[in-house]
Amino acid sequence: MSITAETAGRPAFSGADRLETPSVVVDATRLKANIARMQAIAADGGVALHPHIKTHKSLAIAGLQRDAGASGVTASHPGEAAVFIRAGFSPVTLAYPLVRPEPAARLLTLAGAHGVQVRFIADSMTGLEALEAGAAKAGQTADVFIKVDVGLHRCGVDPLAETGIALAQRLDASRLAFCGLLSHAGQAYGAGDVDGIRTVAATERRILLDLKERLRRHGIEVPLISVGSTPSLIANDGFDGIDEVRPGNYVFYDMTAVRLGIVGRDSLSLAVSATIISKNRDYYIIDAGSKTLSSDLGAHSTGSGTGFGEAWSADLDRPLSVEKLSEEHGMVARKSSDLEIGQRLLIYPNHACVVINLAPCMLLLEGGAASPLAVDARRGPAIAS
Repeated sequence: MSITAETAGRPAFSGADRLETPSVVVDATRLKANIARMQAIAADGGVALHPHIKTHKSLAIAGLQRDAGASGVTASHPGEAAVFIRAGFSPVTLAYPLVRPEPAARLLTLAGAHGVQVRFIADSMTGLEALEAGAAKAGQTADVFIKVDVGLHRCGVDPLAETGIALAQRLDASRLAFCGLLSHAGQAYGAGDVDGIRTVAATERRILLDLKERLRRHGIEVPLISVGSTPSLIANDGFDGIDEVRPGNYVFYDMTAVRLGIVGRDSLSLAVSATIISKNRDYYIIDAGSKTLSSDLGAHSTGSGTGFGEAWSADLDRPLSVEKLSEEHGMVARKSSDLEIGQRLLIYPNHACVVINLAPCMLLLEGGAASPLAVDARRGPAIAS
């Protein structure tokens, strides 16, 4: 039984119903459309696109982004960055603060061997000292952004405190190269709707430009301002004063993006193909549980509590909710439907990035055929040169 969705009259995820399950599937047409759309937003805004590859961890998808016009890539841990350095992507921005010199030294040595620029972030004197020591050990300089907290309250200097000024002064006087200010407005995922997201984006830009002016008054010029977050770029407030953007989730999107109102379901390019393996009065039991879909309700713990994904079938006139998860089982609320054991369902997950991290591989669906896409940058042990 077909599980394809429709996109402007064209079947999406065609071929998913012929695969072994559970399988993580990617619709090639939707994927390429998403890449082109974000590249157009960046081009129209006059900003460089440095996509965050933590979403897909795929050299092949990063290649599509580069071919579309991306100016570099962003990574979230040293092992992930190393994969893309070896593949020749440049620059690679490690948007994660290091506090020991060894991984910085290894990345700089690796980047030098492959002719790649690698850029780091710091939000503390400890981190800055680690980067200085790592650069000295590698016999190189290092390019460093100061990470700024624009409201997520995760990493970053307080833009109103003097600590950020002191860090910039120390960086500016060091042998390291000051790249500029970098932020991630992840709180946009909890903003509720497009208007709320646009307010987050406007606040992020104002905070960064105000800090840039404060630094200028202290005699420090800020070369670049770099921002991230897919929602705040789709529902942007303009890019005046911004130099580069680092969205990640936009290649796939997920149910979080749909609930925020930044895209419709016809933009979702990633899904999980699953099979009904049992059923009872209340639930269909599928062969995709938390080890496939994850138990994430949304980015940065911003889930709406509406379940762990949305299940579709050609035999349904509306989606069903994946309401409970075991490790290898999912429980899909039947409501008034009556599907058969053995039928396939297509599940749109809450958070695509986590699904990819759990998947052994993806299957790219194009023209009804499936081809494997490796998950190349899975989190692993220390970097090997």
